[in-house]
Amino acid sequence: MDTRATAQIGRTLQRIGRSIRSLLFFTVFAVGLHAQTPQALMPLPAAMHLNAEHLAITPGFATKVEGYDEPRLHRATERFLRVLSRRTGITVWDAAHPNATLLLKISGPSAPAQTATEDESYRLEITGANITITAANPLGAMHGLQTLLQLVQLDAHGFYIPAGTIEDHPRFAWRGLMLDTSRHFMPIEVIERNLDGMEAVKLNVFHWHLSDDQGFRAESHVLPHLTEAASDGLFYTQQQMREVVEYARDRGIRVIPEFDMPGHTSAVLAAYPELGSSDGPYRIERKWGIFDPALDPTREETFRFIDKLVAEMAAIFPDAYFHIGGDECNGKEWNANPRIREFMREHHLTDDRALQGYFSSRVQTIVAAHGKTAVGWEEILQPQTASDVVIQSWHGAKSLATAAGSNHAAILSKGYYLDLNLSASSHHAIDPLAGEVKQLTPSEQAHIIGGEAAMWTEYISSETVDSRIWPRGAAVAERLWSPPALLDDDIDFYRRLASLSTLLELYGLHHRSSYNEMLARIANGQDVAPLRVLGDVEEPPKQHDRAHLGQYTSFTPLNRMVDAISPESDTGRQFTALCRRILEGKATADEIAQAEALLHLWQQNDSRLRPLLAASALSDDLAASSSALSDAASIGVEALHAVTRKLPTTNAWRAQSLQSLEADAKPHGAMLLSNVEAIRTLVLASSGSDKLLPTPAR
Repeated sequence: MDTRATAQIGRTLQRIGRSIRSLLFFTVFAVGLHAQTPQALMPLPAAMHLNAEHLAITPGFATKVEGYDEPRLHRATERFLRVLSRRTGITVWDAAHPNATLLLKISGPSAPAQTATEDESYRLEITGANITITAANPLGAMHGLQTLLQLVQLDAHGFYIPAGTIEDHPRFAWRGLMLDTSRHFMPIEVIERNLDGMEAVKLNVFHWHLSDDQGFRAESHVLPHLTEAASDGLFYTQQQMREVVEYARDRGIRVIPEFDMPGHTSAVLAAYPELGSSDGPYRIERKWGIFDPALDPTREETFRFIDKLVAEMAAIFPDAYFHIGGDECNGKEWNANPRIREFMREHHLTDDRALQGYFSSRVQTIVAAHGKTAVGWEEILQPQTASDVVIQSWHGAKSLATAAGSNHAAILSKGYYLDLNLSASSHHAIDPLAGEVKQLTPSEQAHIIGGEAAMWTEYISSETVDSRIWPRGAAVAERLWSPPALLDDDIDFYRRLASLSTLLELYGLHHRSSYNEMLARIANGQDVAPLRVLGDVEEPPKQHDRAHLGQYTSFTPLNRMVDAISPESDTGRQFTALCRRILEGKATADEIAQAEALLHLWQQNDSRLRPLLAASALSDDLAASSSALSDAASIGVEALHAVTRKLPTTNAWRAQSLQSLEADAKPHGAMLLSNVEAIRTLVLASSGSDKLLPTPAR
């Protein structure tokens, strides 16, 4: 870059009064680009009308219940006041008071065990003097308390809540989060703080995946070998599971256990090999994938085992639903077993799918005999499947439509897999009533009762799980709660998500703090700043790509940069937004300076990071990634200079730059640079033609 250009950048940076380092924390660039409401609510309520009046938050803020009352409601208000105090720094009263600011008017009780049909609606009325939440039962009131926390604002006069009314109710009755605690065990405190996060965004079903090839995690007294030989000593005691159920109920959340069968049963068969479809040997799996072991569906001993398991677990989990898994059974053991093939011929079962249908039908009968309704992944849907069985679609709209069209209650998970590290906006865009579902009649569509975010944990530890669920899980929560008309073309989405993310820290979630702690570990006493510069612009592999980028087992430490970074880089997304405005001719001088400063920061960071790389074994995979960032940024500096000063580049330079960027975009240390596509578009635009960035999803 020439001297004049360098001097110009220096003058511009002085004008905006920021150092390069401060740009690590620059704010969302969407601010100021369009009219915004100050309330960053998520999920958006069904109807909201606010006015210019407001209620000041003072130490005298207290609560009172009128009408139906119960201890759970008081615990909910105590949590509300605790978070409110953390949000404001004001110590508010933590007990009911006759001159309460907040009145909860409750018509009646909730069901003893929460159901999918309970009224979750509420009305929130705020004046300059007081607040009233009106609800049919404590569930609605608890949702109203969470909305109220998100309404808290700060101005020059102090903390306040804007006045007005909110009428709110959920779009879908089933709004869930599935957490796999088999592949990587999650301690109780991790589960509980994520239940706190679920309460904050009005998710109401915790789908607890308790068994898989890598471990059986529920203590069993009637089948003790499951605890002794299938868990590696990592399991939840029956008392702990009951405590989680109560903890969740206090937050308006149902708990549905899943015990996967007939496939994904390697750990079960390690404990009870006689139930297998082959001679084994069976063992707890240490790697990831689809494995051959499967329960033998031709032996009555298998169903007696399942009956004992369901009976024991049904007594622990009071919810009406019981998840029986049913996914990804490849049938290889069945096909290799002559006795099982003979059974299939005798029972006119033509293939593996039919045999699984026979198995699932038997299991559904067992579940029903213990007073539960079965839920299963879409593979369990067969002609003989009982009409009350709930089908969970993980392949998408087509299987969801098939289930609903067959008069089965159905829930969607496809598009909500948080472990795939996709953007929050991509999850937010998935509507359970889109695609093939649109072809259903209204009565058939009514069978779609909601959806679930899914967190599979092949590459997730208890240290990183919060950052993989939050804040992106809130995007799914909003899609399942809010009217779709409010969410289409939601240009304010990321601002609202960022506000919620900050609030979630007050609930005790570690989705941000874990990043800082992991970077400090990797830095090993060195200056963490250049490591953060790199990490802030990196993203982990998408979809299932990580399986192809290294060898992992259940014993592999998940303590590298790829584990620490966010699934979606705010820095990369915001830089892309800056570049788009520049190419559209809408950028201010300050915004151009911000883009230039970031590019220079990235360009120079490699030399700053090198001393750290030599001092930490946890950073030995970062050299290539750091070099790629520097290379891409160097190209970006030249391209931006050409674009903003209308100095077209040569064909040869663009060709060489695009080739280099292609290499920079490839995974390095299993990480992806989130800024390369924006830089590539700057290079294309530097030809002098109108090459704009693709229009984003939102």
